[in-house]
Amino acid sequence: MTKQVFHINTLGDKLRQLRDEKNLMQREVGAVIEVDGAFISKVENNEKPINRKHLTTLSKFFRVQEDELQILWIADKIRLIIKEEQLGKQAIQIVFNDFNQ
Repeated sequence: MTKQVFHINTLGDKLRQLRDEKNLMQREVGAVIEVDGAFISKVENNEKPINRKHLTTLSKFFRVQEDELQILWIADKIRLIIKEEQLGKQAIQIVFNDFNQ
């Protein structure tokens, strides 16, 4: 069996990686946070955001640092806010520069 290489950009990417590493079905992960497998599919495909309250449960279930999931969750929120903004990239650069001063 060939090990799959993942490029992690989003929380959905990370959840898919974690699920695949444990050979779990989407419905099995969904059961952990009391949602259906179709919802997990949409999260993994970056079509739906997951509720922040589920990150604690998922981090414990997958035995990963919650901060790692929180960072990706926040990044997803930022993307969602600026993706339709024509000047979004420039706005992010200003914020980035503020943090680096």
